[in-house]
Amino acid sequence: MYLVKTPFWLRALYRGCTWKMPSTDKVIYLSFDDGPHPEATPFVLAQLKKYDAKASFFCIGNNVLSYANIYEQILQEGHVVGNHTYDHLNGWKTDTATYLENIQSASNLIASNLFRPPYGRIKRNQLKKIAADKTMPQQIIMWDVLSGDFDLKLSGEQCARNVIKHAQPGSIVVFHDSAKAWDRLQVALPAVLDYFSDLGYRFEVIQ
Repeated sequence: MYLVKTPFWLRALYRGCTWKMPSTDKVIYLSFDDGPHPEATPFVLAQLKKYDAKASFFCIGNNVLSYANIYEQILQEGHVVGNHTYDHLNGWKTDTATYLENIQSASNLIASNLFRPPYGRIKRNQLKKIAADKTMPQQIIMWDVLSGDFDLKLSGEQCARNVIKHAQPGSIVVFHDSAKAWDRLQVALPAVLDYFSDLGYRFEVIQ
């Protein structure tokens, strides 16, 4: 189960995390999880370039190691990267020491102060440990809107509608540059870029 639009009570529960950017301008913050991926990430980069859009890529350390050239392309094209653990660990199911070591392993490959917990699942004590260790990424980035592109029951068009219906100025939107999301991503992302560009929105990086 997941919620397309993040409810206020969840944001209140994890106050130390960033759920939305403080903006009243027509700006949306697109983000992509789980890459780099050899097919999905180059597609995303090409689409972003087409719309002069910038985005934030939350990368898995193991994938950075496997596709270093694509990771470098993300950076060279003016996007930002964030830590998404080394092995896509679920914080709720992982002891804190192991979880922090996994983040640190990813940090050895990903130079960023941004971190997004896989699945958005992180324990309170894990957040406290991260905050206390200044060698760890300090900005915990969540989201305002989920496209749902990971959901095999949805179509690409439905994922696009999820974003179009709920995104507003300052929204952090999640897509996935992954094999699982690929069928829906290649339909939803161009539709979202086209729709909001026509409305005069810009797409910027999280920083």
